[in-house]
Amino acid sequence: MAELTFSQPERRNFLVPVLIAVVVIGGIFSYIYLTPHRIADITVTKTAVLPTHTEFQTDSRLVGAQVEAQDAFYVLATIRIDNRLKIPLTIDDMTGTITEPDDTAATVTAIQKSDLDSVTMAFPALKPLSGPPLLRETSIQPGDHAEGMVLLNLPITEAQWKDRKSATLTFAFYHQDPLTITLSKP
Repeated sequence: MAELTFSQPERRNFLVPVLIAVVVIGGIFSYIYLTPHRIADITVTKTAVLPTHTEFQTDSRLVGAQVEAQDAFYVLATIRIDNRLKIPLTIDDMTGTITEPDDTAATVTAIQKSDLDSVTMAFPALKPLSGPPLLRETSIQPGDHAEGMVLLNLPITEAQWKDRKSATLTFAFYHQDPLTITLSKP
């Protein structure tokens, strides 16, 4: 017959699993409560519009020559971006989208720094409406802000601007999700 033994198995040490659980719970807590849920706050501080109409004369020696006309609609929005992250934000691109009542949308890229001087020279009425531009590649340090004007040349008329369904500005950042803000109706 086999000998009876009344020895108990060794007690398991739960220190390692408890420490792993504390680290996992701490990581989840720090992600939820310490990481900002918004990368930045964007506000529109001022919006101005300038509808333009330009007529081009062709060579007057041509019989039946027509006068050509071109309409351009400029939207100038002064924007403030507050960085809520703990890392710098750098603006990659800025676009504007207008949606008309029939849900057709047109998206344009904001006018580049290199084109601002030529546009304000061609349309002098833009100069008093404009301010310092908010440029691509602008870096916003943690807790800091950037403010400036974004200039859009939309392919619409003034009547379409007033009757629009919505108008938005989208800011794309390097290594972050893009942010969109709505331009309110006057």
